Amino acid sequence: MADLLLELFSEEIPARMQKRASEDLKKLVTDGLVEAGLTYESAGAFVTPRRLALSVVGLTDRSPDLREERKGPRVDAPEKAIEGFCRGAGVSRDQLDVRDEKKGQVYFALIEKPGRAAADIIAEVVPNVVRNFPWPKSMRWGSGQLRWVRPLHSILCILHDAEGAEVVPFDVDGIAAGNTTRGHRFHAPDVIKVNSFDDYAGKLAAAHVVLDSASRADTIWNDATNGAFAQGLDVVEDKGLLAEVSGLVEWPVVLMGDIAEDFLGLPPEVLQTSMKEHQKFFSVRNPKTDRIEKFVTVANRETADNGVTILAGNQKVLFARLSDAKFFWENDLRIAETGGLQWVEKLQNVTFHNKLGSQADRIERIAALAREIAPVVGADADEAEEAARFAKADLSSEMVYEFPELQGLMGRYYAAAAGKPDAVAAAAQEHYSPLGPSDDVPSAPVSVAVALADKIDTLTGFWAIDEKPTGSKDPFALRRAALGVIRLVLENGVRVNASDWFSKGYKGVDVADLLSFFHDRLKVYLRDQGISHDVIDACLAMPNNDDFTLLVKRAEALQGFVKSEDGTNLLQGYKRANNILSQAEAKDGVEYSYGADVKYADSDEERALFAALDTTEGAITPAMEAEDFGAAMTAMASLRGPIDGFFEAVQVNADSEVVRRNRLNLLSRIRTVMGQVADFSKIEG
Repeated sequence: MADLLLELFSEEIPARMQKRASEDLKKLVTDGLVEAGLTYESAGAFVTPRRLALSVVGLTDRSPDLREERKGPRVDAPEKAIEGFCRGAGVSRDQLDVRDEKKGQVYFALIEKPGRAAADIIAEVVPNVVRNFPWPKSMRWGSGQLRWVRPLHSILCILHDAEGAEVVPFDVDGIAAGNTTRGHRFHAPDVIKVNSFDDYAGKLAAAHVVLDSASRADTIWNDATNGAFAQGLDVVEDKGLLAEVSGLVEWPVVLMGDIAEDFLGLPPEVLQTSMKEHQKFFSVRNPKTDRIEKFVTVANRETADNGVTILAGNQKVLFARLSDAKFFWENDLRIAETGGLQWVEKLQNVTFHNKLGSQADRIERIAALAREIAPVVGADADEAEEAARFAKADLSSEMVYEFPELQGLMGRYYAAAAGKPDAVAAAAQEHYSPLGPSDDVPSAPVSVAVALADKIDTLTGFWAIDEKPTGSKDPFALRRAALGVIRLVLENGVRVNASDWFSKGYKGVDVADLLSFFHDRLKVYLRDQGISHDVIDACLAMPNNDDFTLLVKRAEALQGFVKSEDGTNLLQGYKRANNILSQAEAKDGVEYSYGADVKYADSDEERALFAALDTTEGAITPAMEAEDFGAAMTAMASLRGPIDGFFEAVQVNADSEVVRRNRLNLLSRIRTVMGQVADFSKIEG
């Protein structure tokens, strides 16, 4: 066995493409090797800004010899069929065997394929991978035809074992495979010869290249946090930025710089966003003041002056960037302090959707709907309407135009500057939430009212113009909006019939169809909470299924009940009763839904079931009125014994038609009593 080392050395690979590229290289090469008959023990992919590398350990020396027997057509088959079989099997006519079978003589071909050396297979697989590599974007350079993300300079490809290393000979568009690479662009640009993966990794480390991206990220984070801690500061965590920056350098050198006093008064989010988006800087926070006071940048080299020149250049560029941000902030504050009305007026010229009007039109609808929702969620109607009218104002601000990701957050600052109540300012930021399944859900009543109104207007509007999600396509994020409504309602314990809200949304909406869409999203949400689909269906079949809080409360209680021993056995009794009753109703053409009378009972078990149903119904009815589903389930569990006893002792289809009809009506009563809780016919098992 031998180990394979492959490196594709190029100009800088964009950081956003590196992780996927390393995964693709590993999969494509190893799949190709396995398909050709080689096996291996393990494989690992590595990536830096200038190289993709793959190490395959324990690769077999050659593929196995193959011997395959293939059955062909009969001897008397048409000549073209026989010739086609020979071509497919790769044999000549005189190499075929003839054997006797039940239906006559049949041709057989013996196909033998000798194994191939690992190097020969690699020399086919790797060039094919390189030529067809799935880069999101690629380029050609010079006069060659090869496409790569950036110009490809060299290919290192060696097989190595205890006896030494050998180059796997192949050529890709004039680039011949070899056993050399290069180190850091500035610190060690000369050619490096390697003979194994350990030798490769060690020599790269000596040449100022950290091969593993996770190690680079750890180095950056540890050096940054330790440097900040030494000054009593914290680095603001940003995993996405850390991953990106670790893909920009091969030899990370962490430097900390100061932010000019002129900009320390900017909102910390503005500083953080500006530095991240424009400069790829980490923000350093003073925990005592919550201000962003310094920044961390990551250089790709060590310098004689320990980064002083690099920091000076970065600070100069940062000053210009933050000067722009300060200009936007001060201009926006002047408008906010006058009430921000000109921002709202500008939204009349901003189209939300060509069939749904402008943003200003939408704000009017949201304000009216928020006023309707406010009393239900415990918010002041006037405050909810005021918040809805101001919530989108920051979309016209210069800061949000420059940094769209700050929408809502800047609205909160501007609402406070305009002298708005705290609840209105909070709603400006929180009404966009929740944006995803893990996002926090607002709990402040005004924020909840505006968030619900915003999402319901979106949903009813697009439903009214028939722009619904289809398959995997959801360009307006309506599934996310529906989940947002569901989470806002459930996590705040809101009790309302959602259909009423939908009917007050955009005119012309098909409320029933929209509710069906919500039920589908609710099924997905509840399945993630561990509630089975049949239990959800059993609850959806009940009245008031547009009261999501009630529906979930019922489903949670029912899920626990059907998983219990009493619930499992009672369900079987219900299904037996329902099956007998359904068959009899289909046969007789009548509905047995009333008239069961205990005076026609002729056994103790039958009379016991009558009594149990009376007792259980007396307990279930008030429990359901009080929405005490736990008590209802407990009462229903008491039916298990009487139902089992009834079926063991009583024959439903008695000879007497009066008795038979009475017993069928008794089964109907089982269905009716249990049907107060849920539609048990929907539950599997």
